Amino acid sequence: MKILTIIGARPQFIKAATVSREVARRRSLGDNIQEILLHTGQHFDKNMSDIFFEELKIPKPDINLGINSSSHGKMTGEMLSKIEEVLQEKKIDVVLVYGDTNSTLAGALAASKLGIPVAHVEAGLRSFNLAMPEEINRALTDRISTYLFTPSKTASNNLRKEGYPLILTKDKKQEIIECGDVMYDASEFYKPIYQDMALDNKLKVDSGRFIFCTLHRQENTDNYHRLKSIINALNVFSEEMKIVFPIHPRTNKIIKTHSDIKLSKNIEVIEPLGYLETQSLIIKSAGVLTDSGGLQKEAYFHKKKCVTVRDETEWTELSEIGVNSVVGAKTEKILEALKIHVDFSKVSKTVYGNGDSAEKIIDSLMAHLGE
Repeated sequence: MKILTIIGARPQFIKAATVSREVARRRSLGDNIQEILLHTGQHFDKNMSDIFFEELKIPKPDINLGINSSSHGKMTGEMLSKIEEVLQEKKIDVVLVYGDTNSTLAGALAASKLGIPVAHVEAGLRSFNLAMPEEINRALTDRISTYLFTPSKTASNNLRKEGYPLILTKDKKQEIIECGDVMYDASEFYKPIYQDMALDNKLKVDSGRFIFCTLHRQENTDNYHRLKSIINALNVFSEEMKIVFPIHPRTNKIIKTHSDIKLSKNIEVIEPLGYLETQSLIIKSAGVLTDSGGLQKEAYFHKKKCVTVRDETEWTELSEIGVNSVVGAKTEKILEALKIHVDFSKVSKTVYGNGDSAEKIIDSLMAHLGE
């Protein structure tokens, strides 16, 4: 079985590494399985991409398309064309895509148009906001995928409510496989490394006495009023507790264009971090404030409360069990949520599986496509 894995955004590197390790393990046991790793180039800044390959010891991609156009349409179109060329050249049995990026959709479209099965990891996620490009990408990818690997019961139920699994052809039907979350696999795999990492001496914070913050989504950074309101909340709360803010280059650039939006001196602004440093700081923090999908889960993995500055989330389970407050961008609501205490002794530990999702993914693909 030959797999073409398509990645383009930073979190996808980590997700793919989890499954790639399982592929390598199966090969070492004699299974007839091969993976080709294709990087679309969607995230191309060295500090924001190569760092993941270096620190996580992920093999460099076999193919790098180098596509990073700013326009969604142009980017997706270029990816679709180039991926199609690769698929026509290689004899691929299944295309494996992750999440909800333009790379995800382009890979799924290219494969489906050539009659190649698509396996979608993180299928079934829904924020129920089609104004988000990610929601469009994930819904369309689910529609044309053969294998729908869901991270949770909620995601599986979302698909069933929409009528999935669907009939693709007269002799082929989709399959929903609830495998758990590959990011939980990654968290458990790398834990021996990051859990004992010391705080950087340059950070003027004490363990357990700071909030870990990230902010990068366009709905926040490109909306002056939302951005100002969020930064105001950070500034106010930083009088009570320090905030560590690894700032995205684009976010930093936008903040500097507004003369009336300033970050307090109590906020430790640092360069973007790698995966391991991020996990280490989450563990040592008092909680997380973010607009990232991945960090909502990682806070939960490490038993930290999360405040999400979005109007909705695709990871709805975390709100339902009370560990993630989705509060939007109003200063008052953010400050209220930051003061909430979460008792993790009463929280389920198995929302996203048992850390064996990669094994389940490869088991399923081998059962259907392996020789």
